[in-house]
Amino acid sequence: MRIAIVGGDQRCAELIELIEKHTFHEISPRVVAVADPDPQAPGMLHAKARHLFVTTDYNDFFKRDDIDLILELVGQMDIYNDILAKKSPHVRAISQASARLFWEISRVAQLQKKTDKKLQKTRTMYETMLNELINEEVIVIGSDYRIIDANDTMLRKTGLQREEIIGRHCYEVTHHLTEPCTGEYHPCPLKETLSTGKASKATHVHFDRNKRKLLYSISCYPLEEDGRIIGAIEISRDITKEVNMQKAMMLQEKMASIGRLSAGIAHEINNPLTTVLTTAMLLQEDLDPSDPLFLELQTISDETLRCRKIVKGLLDFARQNKPEKKQNDINAIVTESLLLTKKQAAFADVTLSQALTSDIPKIHVDKGQIQQALINLIINAVEASQPSDQVMVTTRLNRTDGMVEIEISDKGHGIDEETVVRIFDPFFTLKEAGNGLGLAITHGIVEQHGGTINVDSVPDQETRFIIRLPLEKGVQDA
Repeated sequence: MRIAIVGGDQRCAELIELIEKHTFHEISPRVVAVADPDPQAPGMLHAKARHLFVTTDYNDFFKRDDIDLILELVGQMDIYNDILAKKSPHVRAISQASARLFWEISRVAQLQKKTDKKLQKTRTMYETMLNELINEEVIVIGSDYRIIDANDTMLRKTGLQREEIIGRHCYEVTHHLTEPCTGEYHPCPLKETLSTGKASKATHVHFDRNKRKLLYSISCYPLEEDGRIIGAIEISRDITKEVNMQKAMMLQEKMASIGRLSAGIAHEINNPLTTVLTTAMLLQEDLDPSDPLFLELQTISDETLRCRKIVKGLLDFARQNKPEKKQNDINAIVTESLLLTKKQAAFADVTLSQALTSDIPKIHVDKGQIQQALINLIINAVEASQPSDQVMVTTRLNRTDGMVEIEISDKGHGIDEETVVRIFDPFFTLKEAGNGLGLAITHGIVEQHGGTINVDSVPDQETRFIIRLPLEKGVQDA
């Protein structure tokens, strides 16, 4: 296994030494490359001394074909997500490889337990892997489902001390259950590992305090002693962002394909529709308005106009005009959008409110397009609300992620999970008079601005659409 490391601090140097000095049974790891913006970082110097490939830009890794695993030791989620997006399909991610390395070290610990000196060295390696090199949540579990050990990441998540969870059942601590996990949303990988003696993996569905769904990848690796399975190492990782990113990429590709198809269909239909409409209107000119045929021709004209409106929506969706970006105050755009939708909200007896963060810097956006996206979302929220309800528009600044967030929320009927996954699909609508293109166009506008749009909804309680738009480069650090 050829390993490239992103992050050249002291942990990188220690890991290179650890891999060089110890014998591994299941795999043969070796470090082949290290990346860090600081050429004088300890890991970079360590790698240079061993004539390994070093670079200040980890993107150079993606040009190489001699890397099987990339370990991200910086601890920054944006870098980790960037690696996931750019790496080749055959290159593995940190969590799986870390688990296998961790498993090997635990085997070494079992073999060396009779030698105090060697055991101390192994324990040091064990603690290094457990608490410094693995950023995921890790617990060591016995065959009776009781926790033997846990890493610092796990303890921080639970808010408990190590002595408070040692000896307790894993399902008590991680899921607040009285019996082992089971069912479609919480299959137990530990049970499978104990019965088969092999590594197993499952995806668990969790919910945060706001009832938003989180996806966790749970991996179990067996621990052996004298040829029998005595427990397992369980590694948990929140993969919600990764899954959402993959869905976004799939949706982007899908929308592009549908856009091309829609443009072709719209142009082919528009010409005959114009002919039908013109002919119907010319025939009406020769008839008395009381003539029954005049009314039939009026129906043809009205329906043709309705078709042309749908075709126009198709062209708007397919065109995806490049935004004409200028510096704009996002709060001013939100305020103006609310004014433009105020009458429609008042007609439905719905109150429009705003909570705007004052220190948001100006960002480069196409004002007209962003306003169109906001109006679409505000009108949808109004139509989903009951009389006397409130639609709230909130702006926030997230300097850590370098993003401006705009949230449109309502307390209407909500959207069920099956509908949420289709909400941005072209032509999908729950409205009798809708054409299903509004949210598809909104999604395209946000995407053209380098942003994202997500929806969180709890049926019969609340729906929140969240637009995230990037700040100018360097502004987030101001």
